[in-house]
Amino acid sequence: MNIIEDWLSQASALVWGPAMLALLLGVGVYLTIGLKALPWRKTPHAFVLLWRGRKSGPEEEGDITAFEALMTALSATIGTGNIAGVATAIFLGGPGAVFWMWMTALFGMATKYAEAVLAVQYREVDELGKYVGGPMYYIKNGLGAKWRWLAAAFALFGTLASFGIGNMVQAHSVADAVESMFHIPDWISGAVMTVFTAFVILGGINRIAYVAAKLVPFMAISYIAGASIIIIADIEKVPSALGLIIDSAFNGTAAAGGFAGAAVWAAIRYGVARGAFSNEAGLGSAPIAQAAAKTTNPVQQGMISMLGTFIDTLVICTMTALVIVMTGAWSSGENGAALSTLAFNTGLPGWGGYIVVFGLVIFAYTTILGWSYYGERCAEFLFGVRVITPYRLLWIGAIPLGAMGKLTVIWALADVMNGLMAIPNLLALGLLSPVLFKLTREYLKPAESDSQPELFDAQPELLTERVRIDEINN
Repeated sequence: MNIIEDWLSQASALVWGPAMLALLLGVGVYLTIGLKALPWRKTPHAFVLLWRGRKSGPEEEGDITAFEALMTALSATIGTGNIAGVATAIFLGGPGAVFWMWMTALFGMATKYAEAVLAVQYREVDELGKYVGGPMYYIKNGLGAKWRWLAAAFALFGTLASFGIGNMVQAHSVADAVESMFHIPDWISGAVMTVFTAFVILGGINRIAYVAAKLVPFMAISYIAGASIIIIADIEKVPSALGLIIDSAFNGTAAAGGFAGAAVWAAIRYGVARGAFSNEAGLGSAPIAQAAAKTTNPVQQGMISMLGTFIDTLVICTMTALVIVMTGAWSSGENGAALSTLAFNTGLPGWGGYIVVFGLVIFAYTTILGWSYYGERCAEFLFGVRVITPYRLLWIGAIPLGAMGKLTVIWALADVMNGLMAIPNLLALGLLSPVLFKLTREYLKPAESDSQPELFDAQPELLTERVRIDEINN
């Protein structure tokens, strides 16, 4: 077993090494430039579109509303990475890691936008009449039959990763947090999670989206409110905390150990890696949910989707980071969820620990729901709709195993598979970028003439023709 763990550890270090981090950031930078910083310029209006997307019109095709699609995606991304992941990044890379998480998110917004646009553009309707999409479909339908092997590779990596990072690891995190705080045995936590998860996922995407639309806003607002109380109580420390984060990003800190150059590299490495783990921009998971959205226009859904990265990292992760830095807990030697718990208990004695545990439990539970859909769609791509029921039953059965098991190997394997998902996806985003840029230009074109519709009321028929990559190149 130790040999397997060592091999997986080495594989994880390779997959998440400098090349992957450069690729994640590089694709984000390239898309941001190609889109002329549209994700940054249009963030305010994206929130307007999100508000409108709470309800769908009769002419919109899809299974769930645009709002529910984003909430489903957020249910999978807002998880332990926002609490334990941020703390681990600071522990390993110092406060400067937070700055590089921000950079990952800023450029990751363009990546998330691109993923959703292509997911809607190239989605299909399966044998059950459900809309399906994601990287495997925009690789197959956008790049052509000769690239189908790459689509299958993504689907395989996604299916395997889902049981680890999206199921057993999350179940274990919940059971561990509940046992530590309330001394409730792991098997009880596992049993409760199994029942609640079964009730939701057996109802399919509509029930998952309904629950996500209720839980995600509630849990996000509750967590932000708790962190805000601590931050506002010592508001005068915010400037110095932000200054420490920015200074450490370029000059390093003693927390990372070694000489300054090594500390700076640690801040970059762990900031980018944990940022990508938290918001999943570039990994290709979120567009699977976005493909089910009721929409008349892939560009509009892309704008809504990019808010996921904004909310996950630039808002929630930043709140966690500020609490950790402002309270001074970052230099305590604690790591992961224990560091976040210490910071919140320091800032809000007696109550802070409950905020962390409550956040971990709800965040992890919704991650299980969201990732169940991701893995199911990947499995369906490989084996057809006949795999759906067996997959759901297997998913439900894996939860108590995760809650009660020791997951060193599972975590390491999921980490590798999660990273491998990004490679086919990022390659496809680069190859299909001409399609992305054309769709965006066509959507924005009416704004160039006063006689045309308003900027965000472009006619959907402009985008009804399916664009192939070879047409763009001709």
